[in-house]
Amino acid sequence: MTGIGEDPFIAAVKPLVDAMGGEMVAPDEAGPDDVVLSWEGADVVAVRLPQLADSLDHILAALERKQGKPLADLDRKSKQEVVRVLEARGAFSVRHGVETVASALGVSRFTVYNYLNREKEA
Repeated sequence: MTGIGEDPFIAAVKPLVDAMGGEMVAPDEAGPDDVVLSWEGADVVAVRLPQLADSLDHILAALERKQGKPLADLDRKSKQEVVRVLEARGAFSVRHGVETVASALGVSRFTVYNYLNREKEA
């Protein structure tokens, strides 16, 4: 992030921006799609949101960190839970989302669809 000092507001929102996979930029560098955050009447920081496809990669990486090992190394039940979490987060509305998730889990697209269908039946 360029041109921004260590503001307490910035420090407070940084974990959220990082979790989303966003980027913080100076308000005067904000583009039309950036979200400018104001505090006490002054523009403090602009948040550049990631593209949807980048968000899926970011979510997969976060789930892998949370699990403490590669998603492909998880047992079947854990992989089903990952698919459940990803579905709740809208991962499968992203173009090639099923393929991306299948690759990360080390399973076929067919298996991911089976996990999704099993969840809908439950």
